[in-house]
Amino acid sequence: MRVIHGLAEHRLVARVSAALNVTQPAVSKQIAELEEIVGTPIIRRERNRLHLTPVGLRLAEHARQVLNQLDRAEFDLQAMASGVAGTVNIGVVSSVAPIVLPKAISLFKNAAPNASLAITEGHFVSLFPRLEAGQLDLLIARIWQPGDLEGIDQTVLLREPLVIVAGRGHPLAAMERITWKEAVRWPWIRPQPDSVARRAGDALFAECGVTPPGNTISSLSLALNLELFQELPVLGMYPQSLAKVHVARGELVVLPLETGDFLSEARCFWKTGALQDNSAFALFMNCLMQTSQPGKTIPFG
Repeated sequence: MRVIHGLAEHRLVARVSAALNVTQPAVSKQIAELEEIVGTPIIRRERNRLHLTPVGLRLAEHARQVLNQLDRAEFDLQAMASGVAGTVNIGVVSSVAPIVLPKAISLFKNAAPNASLAITEGHFVSLFPRLEAGQLDLLIARIWQPGDLEGIDQTVLLREPLVIVAGRGHPLAAMERITWKEAVRWPWIRPQPDSVARRAGDALFAECGVTPPGNTISSLSLALNLELFQELPVLGMYPQSLAKVHVARGELVVLPLETGDFLSEARCFWKTGALQDNSAFALFMNCLMQTSQPGKTIPFG
């Protein structure tokens, strides 16, 4: 399973053997054995690279699912054996919370039913001092102009663009082409004035050659914002995956305005050494990475 999964990721026998810490002949032998089992080629060679056949691609997908299940089983067994308990305090920005937390929380609670989670929503500027003070174990936020922070470890959790949305009844909703100059004439729902996201948004407007809209509502609540899109001719920004859900429900439309990489990167932040000192936090981080980036884990226990 790990060989076929490795082939899908690396496309080179040498890289697969290095990743799995086995010899190249051993990898080639396992490929031959897999092809004998399924009765058809699973790879085709093109110059020095390997490409999976349709059968190989299907097998690789099954391998990915099996390996993910094995990883999750390992989490469960480790948590049961260690009797993980205690509370993990998490700070998160609202545009990331519904995307990354539900599945991670579900996996964590199944593995450690005696452990608790405390979730606080806010923006980076208000949450980061609480992380530094030890009041939060973890901070998850979209980042603009990332950099090193003394005494703080960090890792990229996901990359997902933000899109410009409006309610289905908005006058701009039916237009195939819209300029930023037209867009800023309308009221906008925006992040809090002192937030990183607000400053990043101002930079985006400047990059697009327009002045930030003056008619604004500052709100972090996705639930409230969704209702405002129905009641008022407002524009705003939504994570692409959430926008797709509400577009499918007939609640929002995505406007044809390019945002590039604006706030597309979300990162996790925690105090250096916290993973080694807090087993409940270490387990939650494993669950978070596993559900957000299948196949990626960090040491636990």
